[in-house]
Amino acid sequence: MIQGFKSFIARGNVIDLAVGVIIGAAFGEIVNSLTKDILTPVIGMLGGQPDFSALKVGGITIGNFINTIVSFLIKALGMYVLIVLPFNRYAAKMTPPPTPTEALLGEIRDLIKARGEQAKGAGA
Repeated sequence: MIQGFKSFIARGNVIDLAVGVIIGAAFGEIVNSLTKDILTPVIGMLGGQPDFSALKVGGITIGNFINTIVSFLIKALGMYVLIVLPFNRYAAKMTPPPTPTEALLGEIRDLIKARGEQAKGAGA
């Protein structure tokens, strides 16, 4: 049992996952600080204090929930703009061009597709 546990822990994917979780948590703190300390005050300057914590509907206090939703949307937008878009651009540059065989297969696929569309048009 001990040997099996050692084997499980020594796998690369377990170590990668652990590192990813730790880095993700640390990065989450950076994003929280960006939202709380930079973006929220800027929004407050533009449109008044962005704090909904005192908001009540009937007898239910929903302000903190709205604050959490707004914070999530700001974080999601920030992650998209600062991480996802640059990574996608980088990945697109790093994608190797198709091999000659792949290009030829793509042309064949397109020709077959065009013939199928012509046959549908002629039969209608």
